[in-house]
Parts: sequence; C-alpha cells; structure tokens
Amino acid sequence: MSFGSVVREKRQALAISLNDFAERLGVSPAYWSRIERDQEKPPRDELIEKAAAILGVRLDDLFIEAERLPPDMRKDMAGVVQAYRRLRAVRRG
Repeated sequence: MSFGSVVREKRQALAISLNDFAERLGVSPAYWSRIERDQEKPPRDELIEKAAAILGVRLDDLFIEAERLPPDMRKDMAGVVQAYRRLRAVRRG
C-alpha cells in the first residue's frame, strides 16, 4: 500500500470526511485528495505528524509508509545506519 491509500483507509475507517481532515491539517481538500490518490508525494514532516495524531496511528508507521525516516532519526543518520547494520549482522548469524 502507498502512503496515500493507507491514510485514506484509516481516515475513512474513522468516518472523517476528506474536507474535515484537510481542515484539521490546515491544507486544501484538493491537495490532500491528490496525496490520497498518489498524485502527490507524501507531504512534509509536519503534516505527517499531524495526520498520525488525528488518525491515532504510530508516527513511525506513517513515516515508513512515506518511505522516509522520522525527523529524529535523520538527525542521527550515522547511528541509524550502524544500528541497522548490527541488527542485520546478528540476524545473519
């Protein structure tokens, strides 16, 4: 699934209209509709954070759907890469 389709599915499951959701995010419904239909790339970090809060989903999960690291992890990119490499080495045995 894409970022847009995941958000749309969660939003609809909560019975939040597109217009209401866009208003809560502070963006136009037309813009958010394009995101949900994958005609736009996932939005800036602040909107992903707001969307996660509104939808009641884990922030990391939405960043994964957006195919990017959360802002706090990007600040320590070296640490993230090193932790990932260590984990992969342990799993390989």
